[in-house]
Amino acid sequence: MIVFVSGGARSGKSDIAEQLAVSAAGSSPCYYLATADIYDDEMAERVARHRQSRQGQWHTVQWKTLEAPLHIDQSIAQVPDGGAVLLDCLTLWASQVLYASKLSEEEGFALLVNALADARARSLYLVIVSNDINEALPPTDAETWRYLAFLQRAHCWIVAEADSVLEVVAGCAIKWKHRQWKHEKEVNV
Repeated sequence: MIVFVSGGARSGKSDIAEQLAVSAAGSSPCYYLATADIYDDEMAERVARHRQSRQGQWHTVQWKTLEAPLHIDQSIAQVPDGGAVLLDCLTLWASQVLYASKLSEEEGFALLVNALADARARSLYLVIVSNDINEALPPTDAETWRYLAFLQRAHCWIVAEADSVLEVVAGCAIKWKHRQWKHEKEVNV
């Protein structure tokens, strides 16, 4: 099952995504595929806060973190068949593809396609988090347009592939698309 969770900055999307992944994991470990690259003290603090929050809030769940600033396909391959994995977040991953790698946009997009194909083939419960960043005034520079175009292409493709699509606004999840997963438990989102 592939679930796409989007929303604005600090909307509560990570909390909703964690609930979904934890529910799907049951008593098995839950995998956290982290796309953040720690490049300064502020980012290190954010990552530490997220880790502490996961452990504090979900004390009955064993989280296994997989660091994947770029090669999400290789990290997904490490999750056991049928496992639950939270990819947080696609927005940071897109910036890694475009600005911190030598990959072309097509090569980066292929990593995403391969990761989702592997997740689907091995019956993973994959929750993908991303930011809605295109709802403000249109950017005036070409590089921001390039980033938005790449990210929105990824969003549109994931939404077409996903079994479930949620938008989070002020901590409330709006279901835009939903198919029941065979092992899914009801989660109040």
